[in-house]
Amino acid sequence: MENQKASVKKIALNYGLILALGTIAVSVIVYAVGMHLEQPWWQSVLNLLIMIACIVMGLKAFKREGDGFLSLGDALKTGLAISLIAGLIGSIFTYIFVTVIEPEFVSQMLEVTREKMVEDNPNMTQEQMDMAMDMTGKFMSPWIMFAMGLIASLFFGFIVSLVAGLIMKQNRPTYE
Repeated sequence: MENQKASVKKIALNYGLILALGTIAVSVIVYAVGMHLEQPWWQSVLNLLIMIACIVMGLKAFKREGDGFLSLGDALKTGLAISLIAGLIGSIFTYIFVTVIEPEFVSQMLEVTREKMVEDNPNMTQEQMDMAMDMTGKFMSPWIMFAMGLIASLFFGFIVSLVAGLIMKQNRPTYE
């Protein structure tokens, strides 16, 4: 009997692309309705739900193509590959967004952050404010945003893959 092994590469490309397009679509909608500076909570929830759906569908496809078997290692490998593809595409989109589409985004976000800081901490000195804004500005450079997007995608992809893999795993029987 021939053991059939599913292709992680094919599944990761397909579902990673779907995940990237889904999260980019949410970002475009948020931008189109003018909420991109507020970063609404539902955007993160929707992106997480899209990630869960894409990784679970990818793991189901892997399991289906692998004769119904899925080890935890394969689940992690497949889920992380999906997350890597989506994270790279999403981070490229973010980079293009903040450098080409909306080049004032970072300065606008820094201003919103400054206003929120003043509102939340009215007793903050100007020196403290400048120091906090300097640090915030460093984290909002396009390349840091690129890296953080990729790291976040891999982190959440790992968690989703781990949980889904534990639920869906079906190890191949070993014959001795």
